[in-house]
Amino acid sequence: MLTSVKKWLLFNWAHTQIRLVLLLTVSVFFIILAVGLTSYYTSKSVLQQELGDLQRQMLSLNMDVIDEAIKETDQAAIQVALSDNIYWFLTSENQNSYKDITEAYQLFTTIINNAAYIKSIYVYDIERDSFLAIPQGFASNSATFVDSDWTKVASEFGDKSMIVKKRELTPGAGTYGSDITLFRQIKIQGEVKGIVAINILDEALFAKLNPPVMNNLNRMRYIVDEQDQILYSVANYDFDEEAVGLALDEMKADGRGDMSFRNKQLLINQLQSPIAGWRFISIVEQDSMLAHTKHIAQVVFLVSIAALMLGGAVIYYINSKALRPVRRLKQLFGTFARKSGENDKIDLESIAGELLGKHAHLSHLVRETLSEASSKLIIDIEKGNISSRRDIQDKWQRYFPDWTEAPITVCMLSIDRYEEWARSLSGSDYSLLKFALANIATELLAEDWRIACADFGRDKMAMLMQPRGDGRQAKQKLEEAVEQVPAFLKFTVSAGISQPFKDVARMKKAMLEADNALMYRLYRGYGQVILFQEVSQHEAGERRLDEMPTLESIIQAIESGNGRDAEEAIAKVLESIREQNWYPSEALQFLHEATLRIYELCSDEEQAGNSAMERYETLHWKDIEFGLVELVKPLAERYGQLIESKDFVLCHRMIEYMKQRLGDPIGIPEISEEAGISSSLASQIFKQETGETIYNYLTNLRMERAAELLVKTDDRLADIAEMVGYQHENSFIRTFRKVKEITPGKYRDMMRTRMDASIE
Repeated sequence: MLTSVKKWLLFNWAHTQIRLVLLLTVSVFFIILAVGLTSYYTSKSVLQQELGDLQRQMLSLNMDVIDEAIKETDQAAIQVALSDNIYWFLTSENQNSYKDITEAYQLFTTIINNAAYIKSIYVYDIERDSFLAIPQGFASNSATFVDSDWTKVASEFGDKSMIVKKRELTPGAGTYGSDITLFRQIKIQGEVKGIVAINILDEALFAKLNPPVMNNLNRMRYIVDEQDQILYSVANYDFDEEAVGLALDEMKADGRGDMSFRNKQLLINQLQSPIAGWRFISIVEQDSMLAHTKHIAQVVFLVSIAALMLGGAVIYYINSKALRPVRRLKQLFGTFARKSGENDKIDLESIAGELLGKHAHLSHLVRETLSEASSKLIIDIEKGNISSRRDIQDKWQRYFPDWTEAPITVCMLSIDRYEEWARSLSGSDYSLLKFALANIATELLAEDWRIACADFGRDKMAMLMQPRGDGRQAKQKLEEAVEQVPAFLKFTVSAGISQPFKDVARMKKAMLEADNALMYRLYRGYGQVILFQEVSQHEAGERRLDEMPTLESIIQAIESGNGRDAEEAIAKVLESIREQNWYPSEALQFLHEATLRIYELCSDEEQAGNSAMERYETLHWKDIEFGLVELVKPLAERYGQLIESKDFVLCHRMIEYMKQRLGDPIGIPEISEEAGISSSLASQIFKQETGETIYNYLTNLRMERAAELLVKTDDRLADIAEMVGYQHENSFIRTFRKVKEITPGKYRDMMRTRMDASIE
């Protein structure tokens, strides 16, 4: 019997139609069930949201009423603290003056009569342990003052000047004090001398609160102070106060929550007063609210059961009616197979197996290319090839299906001394080592983080990191990876880490943050892991124009042929940059321009290319200083040799004459006469030594002097034109625009704006 049933089940399962019906039936069952559960929880969420918003509005109204009363009471405390009578009381040697006490008593009486919430007022002298109060009057010490236990509040203020709290009254003090008291410090010349205690009429304080609307929802409201003591409560049903403590534990950061308590589902809302620090709590029983929603869920479940039964009926029909010809064919195939000695199974299974095998192979290929697609997405976002929020989110869901809603962090890895490192490798070694770098970082982080890497070319590689747990070891793990790299790969790397973010459309900004943090390698050195949070508050030091580093000392030292002076000038410039705490990007730009300026002094054979900026981005400032020194040494030596030649001396004399007479209408005749040679010979020697004509060199000197005057003075253009040897302002403007490719006025505005931004 059991064997027959087993064969019957196997026979039915072997047919596609029955399997399809069964799968469709089960699928429909689960779909209907999922729709029902989704509807239930969606309805529940919407109802909770609507009810929660209503409760928060009511709490907000109540909080505003209480805060206004507390503010009014605090103003009264401030009035007392600032009064002359209290100043006398806290500073006078004789506190027991009838006249002065009477005046203070009148002040207290006036304040109480004009306030709706004040029961009594105490003033406590901390140093002399004395009291001045209404209605008690003056007390020389705590032993003679009935309500004095509250003086221990002096140690609770901390950074606050005012505290409102519930307190226990001393037996016999109920006539004077109250359960809720506002305390405010009294400071004289910055030192706390006393405390004002204003006892609040709690029945008057809470009288204006709107009572809850009584409907079919069971609910209550509490006011709890900072010590979790209940100050006020109102409810339309009996509710255990034990639930208040549990509700506070279940509260989320946004002041919302829900919990189960004694088989009841409760919705919790909370607001905290910024004035008193009190928490206003609303607790609503949700069972009556969700009753109809539960009925809907039950009905949907019954419908899903009915769908399952219908599927069973269809399977029975197919098995008994539709598959009768199939069973007959099976028998025929079985008879034929027995006669021919072949397998009695129909070959459809092998075909299906082949199709499934191909599908598995394709799935494997897709998984292999998924990492490449994810890297391509990161690179496209960094290059700006994709910027649409929708496109980024669509591709993110497609290429990162296993990633969750947890925050993502961008880490930018960079090879230190990149230019030197790249020159020592071939193309294949370069790719292999960067691949190994990615593997080391991924291996160390994979246990706690999801990782996606993208090679940005040259020295940089980006890593997206998402924590599998709390993710608090990101910097520590990256520091371990950075320490391991030299041991395995024989070079060092530095890393910059962005702030965490959840919106993938913000990835571009996070890359910029990581890149910005990485640039601080210039000051911190190699093999560093730098968080953006550590450098985001960097403030550049204040500096004046006359204190900014200058290149002229370096250029002059080179042109004078003094290598030692050039080295000292370079050291002073870099020291000035570090002392003034320049932003790394600003310092690198300055050093790049300085290097280009020095390159201009090189001959064609000495120039090695203008890739200084890329090289400096991966260097520490000490290596930059060393590189600049190595650059200027041969230049200073060559200029030293040139100084010794006669032609160079003549050329240098002509240049010095031009510099001294920039404001005079001089030309080639005057310049050659100063050198003591003919105009043609002067032009020949000058061209030979400098590579420029005397006219062009003089024009450039005048324009450089004009540019300096435009930035450092407020003189008119006509006056500046005359200072640099031009009698007509229009001629000066045309020449300046030809040389600088910008008008003098626009140049002045642009340079001053740039310097202002740099100083800020």
